[in-house]
Amino acid sequence: MKKSKPTDALEQRSTLEGSPAHLLHRVLQIALDIYNETAGEGALTQRQFAVLQALDGGEGLSQTDLVRVTGIDRSTLADLVARMITKELLVRERSATDARANLVQLAPAGKTALDDAHPRVLAADEKILSLLSPPKRDSFVKLLRKITLAREEELSGEAPVRKAKTDKKTDKKKKKHKLSAKKLKKLPMPVLSEGASDTVAGQDLVHAPVPEQV
Repeated sequence: MKKSKPTDALEQRSTLEGSPAHLLHRVLQIALDIYNETAGEGALTQRQFAVLQALDGGEGLSQTDLVRVTGIDRSTLADLVARMITKELLVRERSATDARANLVQLAPAGKTALDDAHPRVLAADEKILSLLSPPKRDSFVKLLRKITLAREEELSGEAPVRKAKTDKKTDKKKKKHKLSAKKLKKLPMPVLSEGASDTVAGQDLVHAPVPEQV
């Protein structure tokens, strides 16, 4: 088996360091490690906290709404909610407006767990952001929000609206180009010297001077 050359290893590392997917995955691992260290053993997981936070102060949400708010995929969320109901952190009740729908709500134990977790989550967030210089922290959070929003718009079908705006700008450029072409057509053509042009099928052909023979 051939050993990889140092240059190959450097190229592979360079490729990974330029990959958004790889870097975001590494950042997620770092964030989860910091969260677990700060929250301590037996604390709410990051996903459990997200579900409880999404339900706080409301009259309950359907699991479809929870998927949309938290970004957790449907199958994972269904299993997560079931386990949190077993732990008496959540309760499931019939909707008052739609008898066919079930709403997930905070249980008293869930509210207590959420209040206890808040300071730990804030401390974890501060520790994550401390890895960046103060001027870059707000920009980092804004970029994360922008990526999330763009993906949500794409999945919900709102992204084509943004694309239509781009196409509109392109149409304006095309119209401007056409107007410029019309102006060029109105400009007078330079006068050709006598005997320097022939007409073939209605087109002017300009010949290069023929060298004199010695």
